[in-house]
Amino acid sequence: MTAMSSEPEFMNKFLREMGYKPYICSRCGERFWSTIPRDTCPDRPCSKYDFLIKDYPSVNKLSFNEARRKFIEYFKSMGHGYIDPYPVLARWRNDLYLTIASIIVFQPAVTEGIVDPPHNPLVIVQPSIRLEDIDEVGYTFGRHMTSFEMGGHHAFNKGEERIYWVEETLNYAYDFFTHEIGVPPEDLVFKESWWEGGGNAGPAYEVLVDGLELATLVFMKYKIVDGRRELNPVLVVDTGYGIERITWFTQKTPTSFHSIFTDLVKKYADILGVEEPPHNVLLDIVYQLSDKDVRNKDVLRKYLSSIGYSEYFKQLIDSIALYNLLDHGKTISLMLSDGIVPSNTGEGYLARLVIRRMLKTLLMLNVPIHRLEETILKLLEEQARYWRGEYVYDKFHKHLDYILDVTGYETRKFIDAIERGIRIVDRIVKKRGKLTVSDLVTIYDSHGIPPEIVAEYAGKKGLEINIPPDFYSEIARKHGSSGILVKEKGVELPQDLVEWAKGFPPTKTLFHEEPYSRRFKANILGVYEKYLILDKTLFYPKAGGQDNDTGMVIFSDNTVRKVVSVFKVGNVIIHQLDDKPPVTEGVVEGVIDWHRRYILMRHHTATHIVLGAARRVLGDHVWQAGAEKTVEKARLDITHYKSLSDEEIRRIEEEANRIIDEHIDVQFHYMDKFEAERKYGLRIYEGGAIISPIIRIVEIPGWDAEACFGVHIKNTSEVGGIKIIKTDRIQDGVIRLEFIAATRLPKRLSELENKLVEIGRLTGSRHGDPVTAVKKIVDNYEKTKNLLSTYKRIVKELIIKEALSRSREICGLNILLIEREIPDNQMYKDIIQELSLKKNYTVILYDNRIIEIAGNPRIYRERNIDLRRILEYFRMKGGKGGGKPDHITIRIEDPRRHIAELLEKFRETICG
Repeated sequence: MTAMSSEPEFMNKFLREMGYKPYICSRCGERFWSTIPRDTCPDRPCSKYDFLIKDYPSVNKLSFNEARRKFIEYFKSMGHGYIDPYPVLARWRNDLYLTIASIIVFQPAVTEGIVDPPHNPLVIVQPSIRLEDIDEVGYTFGRHMTSFEMGGHHAFNKGEERIYWVEETLNYAYDFFTHEIGVPPEDLVFKESWWEGGGNAGPAYEVLVDGLELATLVFMKYKIVDGRRELNPVLVVDTGYGIERITWFTQKTPTSFHSIFTDLVKKYADILGVEEPPHNVLLDIVYQLSDKDVRNKDVLRKYLSSIGYSEYFKQLIDSIALYNLLDHGKTISLMLSDGIVPSNTGEGYLARLVIRRMLKTLLMLNVPIHRLEETILKLLEEQARYWRGEYVYDKFHKHLDYILDVTGYETRKFIDAIERGIRIVDRIVKKRGKLTVSDLVTIYDSHGIPPEIVAEYAGKKGLEINIPPDFYSEIARKHGSSGILVKEKGVELPQDLVEWAKGFPPTKTLFHEEPYSRRFKANILGVYEKYLILDKTLFYPKAGGQDNDTGMVIFSDNTVRKVVSVFKVGNVIIHQLDDKPPVTEGVVEGVIDWHRRYILMRHHTATHIVLGAARRVLGDHVWQAGAEKTVEKARLDITHYKSLSDEEIRRIEEEANRIIDEHIDVQFHYMDKFEAERKYGLRIYEGGAIISPIIRIVEIPGWDAEACFGVHIKNTSEVGGIKIIKTDRIQDGVIRLEFIAATRLPKRLSELENKLVEIGRLTGSRHGDPVTAVKKIVDNYEKTKNLLSTYKRIVKELIIKEALSRSREICGLNILLIEREIPDNQMYKDIIQELSLKKNYTVILYDNRIIEIAGNPRIYRERNIDLRRILEYFRMKGGKGGGKPDHITIRIEDPRRHIAELLEKFRETICG
């Protein structure tokens, strides 16, 4: 059966010329091209992994490195410029956390024609991470991995410049797979498809060989705008060749894990005590199940039974866990070595998800909880050792200390979370008698407890919970494994003002060209109420975390208006005045508040210096998570996984001041985007991604280089000095540093001196040593505290002794009445616990506000006594309160007046 598609990209000549004809798959209904007649497409689930059992005399085995190298060298020989891979943390994007494909490197800057590519066409092999299919890992025996290499050859057809399109792309795929890999043409099939991602879309061909998709060829002709397709200004050839799958295809190992991880599979198995099924059995199982949808162990058990392999169930389940750990170990090593800091938000959440899924898997393999940390660190050490010297993965070894330190820290938090979380599960079960999927998500999100552990614990309480097979995939999607990282932040302006500003040409930025100038003359371009646009300006707008300049504008009639704020809309700068301008055209003179500007310049440069110092003291994982530069102080938020020690703070401060003393000239460069990335790396995006063909780089040579719009001083020595005045862990994975520089330092010293004088006055050492005086006070305080503790013990014993002397008995319960006369809540709490829990008394404690009754829980359960009946009685009399059957609190007016009534009600309650 044949059919035609409406997309012109599917009306191709090349495939027809090579003897291909279109067919419709009888199972999935999709159209595909083949040189031989076929009833079904060679894709799962329409077909099995026939490549595992088929003989290909012309295909030679390729290692992972050889497959990658062959792909790169082939396309280089076809005139493609080579691009080094980018990190898996997409720092150059404001809309993504992770690098999910090779085209991500070029979206949207190149794909929308804003920036020219470094080569056209080009080839790149990009390590990528996708967590949406994390639950599939292992169960598909290597078709799904959370991290993988995407081989991409890309062409960007912009305007009249045509590089290549459909015919050439199909030709490359055909030539590569038939001649370079050795696939017989009759086994190579092209299936029509559709692709969307990263804001673009287009028709595509999936390249299939006997049940395995080896590549996808996308013709990215659309961009998605508000949910609808619009033609893209650049026609992009976006291909993705699966390097792991090509390796697996040529080696025909039972799973792709065996072809990618080779000897590491055995090492992991030995560490974990896992025994795989015999490889001939495993190969047959994988082949037999390759067209099945296996997503959990219950389904796997059923399918194994149907093919006669039930005896291998335990070995196979353990092996799937083994493959899971191999995959996740590589993925988390990639994430951490690229600088991700685990946290409860953003990319940090996704890293934590991978670590906790590894820990959950170890628990499922019966690794004792006290050996979790030791085991996971050993697995990650083996990953680093295995990949040492290999492609981008050599960085595992270089960042191993950080990887192990963070993972150990996260493991300890995980263990603590489980121990705390079980109590939370108890509360939910006690309150509602059941657990829902929504509860599982909340418990995982808020407390980090995997659903399998919750289900196992709930099972002991007689509750059965069905965990969705895509639980972790949904969690990953919910937290944006390929979603929004941050929304671009800026000053909120009225929409009518924004639309007005868009009609003007870019403002010339004199603050960049002449940062030390204080006055300037400019032409009025536009006036809107109190807002003014000039053709050029020295006034810096609020941007990049730096406060705006203030000052004044002098008009041609000598009228003066204060500049109270400055904004930026695109490349147009708006001056907000304190009143409407007297004229709407002509020349004005602007005068900036130089004192304010110079402090801001020093604080901004100090921020770059402190960031470089923090990175050198704490590690390469440190990235800027936010910054603010005001006249009073500067603030820098950095990514780091734990609070800073006093020694670390001291070292950061020392390093920062050392750079000031080095007297380094600050340099400014305007560079092509890709040139800047090649020269300085992606560290230039510390302040966020910049989508522009030309990037302004602010460089402190040998120390820091960032794409930055801010105004800076000429030499580090002008900062004068830096003092960190406060550090705080503002959220999980983010540390805030507050510091001051230059002339703010004397003011800070004066404030501290004034405090010392006040301390001296209060301690009586006005002209002496306040430290000695304070030490004496602390010593006296410790002595007084010890003495008070002795007094409290004596008073407590006297209160208990007196209460016991007035003990009374009601229906077999010993009752003690105690009046609270001393404002010491902890002491009375200790008295209640000692008398009720240890000595089996019922204690009635009262003062002028409340009545508290507490008994022994065991005795009250045995006698079926519920003090809440007494509480209900007093509620009817205007009282309030709450509690448990053995412990209640009653708030009522003048409690002393109700004691007799209380005792009578108590007698009725327990005597019946």
